[in-house]
Amino acid sequence: MAKIKKGVYQHYRGKFYEVIGVARHRETLEEFVVYKALYKSKFGRNALWVRPKKIFMSKVIVKGKKVPRFRFTGKTD
Repeated sequence: MAKIKKGVYQHYRGKFYEVIGVARHRETLEEFVVYKALYKSKFGRNALWVRPKKIFMSKVIVKGKKVPRFRFTGKTD
């Protein structure tokens, strides 16, 4: 599976997130992407999230076209 770059990604629904890194589940060793929301939500400003890497990197169908669930937009310093 491809390597995840740290930086800013845009979700296919429009909001932006910053990937912090990749973590492994202790028992299964499955890889999870750790990322934070770059907006304020009901979970607070910059809420942290995890999602299985396989799902993070998957494609979704939008208006009949396959697009990345998360699209890399650039690195952060």
